[in-house]
Amino acid sequence: MTGVPSRFLYDATMPEELLEKLKKIYNLAEGDVVPGGHYHNFSDYLGFPIPEGKNLEFAPQPALPHPGLDKHTSFFDAISEKDHMLHFPYQSYDYVVKFLEEAAMDPHVTSIKITLYRVASNSKVAQALIKAVQNGKSVEVFDEVKARFDEQSNIYWGAKLSEAGAKVRYSYPELKVHTKICVVTRLEEEQKVRYAFLATGNFNEKTARIYCDHGLFTKRKKITKEANRLFGFLIDFKLAPSFETLLVAPFQMRERFKELLDREILHAKEGKEAHFIGKMNSLQDEDMIVKLYEASRAGVKIKLIIRGICCLIPGLPGISENIEVVSIVGRYLEHARVYIFANAGEEEIYLASADWMSRNLSKRIEAGFPIEDPDIRAEIRKMIELQLQDNTKARIINEKQDNQYVPTDLNHPVDAQRDSYLFLKEKTQVEAN
Repeated sequence: MTGVPSRFLYDATMPEELLEKLKKIYNLAEGDVVPGGHYHNFSDYLGFPIPEGKNLEFAPQPALPHPGLDKHTSFFDAISEKDHMLHFPYQSYDYVVKFLEEAAMDPHVTSIKITLYRVASNSKVAQALIKAVQNGKSVEVFDEVKARFDEQSNIYWGAKLSEAGAKVRYSYPELKVHTKICVVTRLEEEQKVRYAFLATGNFNEKTARIYCDHGLFTKRKKITKEANRLFGFLIDFKLAPSFETLLVAPFQMRERFKELLDREILHAKEGKEAHFIGKMNSLQDEDMIVKLYEASRAGVKIKLIIRGICCLIPGLPGISENIEVVSIVGRYLEHARVYIFANAGEEEIYLASADWMSRNLSKRIEAGFPIEDPDIRAEIRKMIELQLQDNTKARIINEKQDNQYVPTDLNHPVDAQRDSYLFLKEKTQVEAN
């Protein structure tokens, strides 16, 4: 056993005698045991055969290339030219694997630091890291073994990386590491230059085929410096670091989000453009919900895209009448977290690994990062607009909780996932020419 148990999920019909025996064996407290159903990991259903054949499956949707990365023979050259963003599953995750493989082979790379939350069973990411160790690179890995349903794979690859010579740090008892970042350090003209990949989703090439996420390649110093500073805390558990560019939980993410909403409130009162668009898996944190209600009362226009849990009630007179909420469940799992603030016309966009849930903001290591490249900002904005306009898969979240579909305009149907793919495909063809 690597650490103390964090959760023991068991079949509620298990005999009491057996449960008590297991609690003693694993030294489980009452708060550690969680009753559940007979089946727990529903992702196993994805491997079921389909007896009726291909007519029940979606037509293949090949992952798109990324012209901005493809025009360079080296990722380091491409990232040095400008920031690049990948949108999964619409674009290929192979770019992330190839970036790590290039870093593993590049004689100028001195170190790779990465967080692993959900690792694929046959992980090319982990294999690239092992190759880097074998080639003399310093490899530091934070391996979160408390990632539910992926514990076995994470422990397996953590052991393999450790055996190869990587410095592997495992879970903290009271704090789950949920951020998805990688920092590569390279010697260029005798100077250390850092390259980073920051994402809303896991370093997992398998789930990247069905999870909608965004990932940023950048060498902007203010981002890479703070990402590297975060690793100093993760690996050596030093004193809590300070951050100005990144939004990092549990240190200052909550406070920074509240400050950004306070700025929208001030701008609304001053008659300036004031809005907030938030996309996340779940919205549960009471503190943030109260702040959104305050913003709504001040006149801030708020639009939310919440796939799962939503504890905010939109449309309440005098409380949340300026708030609209939709949920999109389609071919792919919407997994990205996007936070857009009007800022009186100078819009700011942050992507993050964190939902607005108490566990994310207070009990996990999370990172939010700004999108500063204008082309990437436009891409994100377009894809969010498609989701806000979705009238095919979007459902309205309201006080009744009846989850009615947004009425479909038969003359102009919008399916955000289909149309995002078509948008990126057309953009790819234009840039390729």
